[in-house]
Amino acid sequence: MVYSALPDGFKSTDKEWLRKRMNAYGASGTPFFFMTGFYLEAGLAIPLDRMEGSGISWSIGESLPPPARQASHGEDIIHDRQPIPYPDYLRQFNQVQAHLRQGDTYLINLTCETPISLRLPLRDIYAQARASYKLLVGDHLLVFSPETFVKIHEGRISTYPMKGTIDKAIPNAEQQILNDPKETAEHYTIVDLLRNDLAMVSTEVRVDRFRYIQEVRSRGRDLLQVSSEISGRLGRDYPARLGDIFMTLLPAGSVSGAPKQRTVEIIRATESYQRGFYTGVFGVFDGMDLDSGVMIRYIERTPRGLVFRSGGGITADSDPEMEYREMTDKIYVPVV
Repeated sequence: MVYSALPDGFKSTDKEWLRKRMNAYGASGTPFFFMTGFYLEAGLAIPLDRMEGSGISWSIGESLPPPARQASHGEDIIHDRQPIPYPDYLRQFNQVQAHLRQGDTYLINLTCETPISLRLPLRDIYAQARASYKLLVGDHLLVFSPETFVKIHEGRISTYPMKGTIDKAIPNAEQQILNDPKETAEHYTIVDLLRNDLAMVSTEVRVDRFRYIQEVRSRGRDLLQVSSEISGRLGRDYPARLGDIFMTLLPAGSVSGAPKQRTVEIIRATESYQRGFYTGVFGVFDGMDLDSGVMIRYIERTPRGLVFRSGGGITADSDPEMEYREMTDKIYVPVV
């Protein structure tokens, strides 16, 4: 099938095709770009020397300062947004809470689709936005994500789950977020999930850093984001198993929940739209090492117009009004 978020001429692939192609490129040491949908129902793997003319632009690990002169500020670029009405969100939230009470899931990532209007074309926003992982696919989708999925360097695989955000301007913000019971429980759950995920593909799994603070910029505010670092040791043949590794680890635990398989089923049944590539991953293998990001902070052109997709982790202790506010607060473009 032709996937709606891809430029003309690009076809989505099934999970098995993508697994074999990533294994083959890894085994031959061929540098390549890849991207996958959340449910693994779509994906691409393209050698880097064939990317020209693909309509795909990407940037990983960008640390350059913003341009000296810019046309717009992040708050101005999205000039109209129409979030899901709170009663509709509450209905989905309550469905999730019912599953949490029954023990079907312990943590679930609930997301929504918000129609938006933009003052700039997607390509101009891509050029101005600053993020660790940026992706532009034609005039179809734009990603500016702060979140790593996995990195592989010298045979060690690492992941960096991000769970817990607070406005830096709040008094004692760092202590508040680190001591918040709901945020703490959510972070423990996702670290445990990802540690178990890495144990399926590597040995010597360890938590290198637990709940450390990073600063991010959002809609004119400085935020504190809580992250952890988990790593494991891959076998010497790991390049030839890149596809196997990713198909085992996906979908990303930080944007699904725990236990993963049952939680993904609940997400599919609860959310009012199909995620597609949103909360999938994209990345690049350079012939030896690999870096990849989770596709959050995401704009897509759909038959109904432009939409921004956002959400957050829900636990039994979550407050619906706070979760709704977090979902809407994430509708922004990181342009200073």
